[in-house]
Amino acid sequence: MIDTHCHLDKKLYEDIESVIKKMDMNKMIAAGVDYDSSKEVVKLVNAYTNIYGVIGFHPEEVDKYTENFLPFLEENLKQPKIVGIGEIGLDYHYTKETKDKQITIFKQQLDLARKYHKTVVIHSRDALEDTLEVIKEYLDVKMVFHCFGYSLEVAKILLKYNVMFGIGGVVTFKNGKKLKEVVKEIPLDRLLLETDSPYLTPEPYRGEKNEPYNILYVAEEIAKIKGLSIKEVLDVTTENAIRQFDLLI
Repeated sequence: MIDTHCHLDKKLYEDIESVIKKMDMNKMIAAGVDYDSSKEVVKLVNAYTNIYGVIGFHPEEVDKYTENFLPFLEENLKQPKIVGIGEIGLDYHYTKETKDKQITIFKQQLDLARKYHKTVVIHSRDALEDTLEVIKEYLDVKMVFHCFGYSLEVAKILLKYNVMFGIGGVVTFKNGKKLKEVVKEIPLDRLLLETDSPYLTPEPYRGEKNEPYNILYVAEEIAKIKGLSIKEVLDVTTENAIRQFDLLI
């Protein structure tokens, strides 16, 4: 299994070593959200053979953004186990007042993704129109819509672009009908498994702290929705992840 999006900052878990050990036979892609967490991701990928990383500045964190981040990002994109830029994008749910700054920083990171041929992991919340407007300028860049939360109609638009869909624990929720519909209709070869650990814990453990191993429950739900075996879902989504992030496995 490959959890293509998790947050593994030590401060988020009581025992990060046991969380990582449980995934010994599997792979994880740890995601940064700001300068400090991205530096932590760089340390993790160098310390564990089964962890890869994406580093970037999250739209909700832009007030902490400083100009020294871009040189750090560019330098570390040269590391083979830093396989993308993320988690980046636009979020107008709580932080609409920083809209212009979000768009500027989003584009700066997309420019680096283009330069270094890296996948970008996009966070987009209540910002669909501007997100689509921005990415139309970067259709040569490989993209993942992390924790996809828009409608099937939007998913069908993105299918025409160079986009993969990150599917996490929400697909197991009783109120996750919109995402279940997306999963049912979108081809399996465009889906990636993710947990967003320690957040969005899938059923039957909703309410507890999430961890990468719970990716199995996401795979089970996708298999159920699509009428496939769990093995087929795991096999195809693993190949999707290897291809999308150019993983050296």
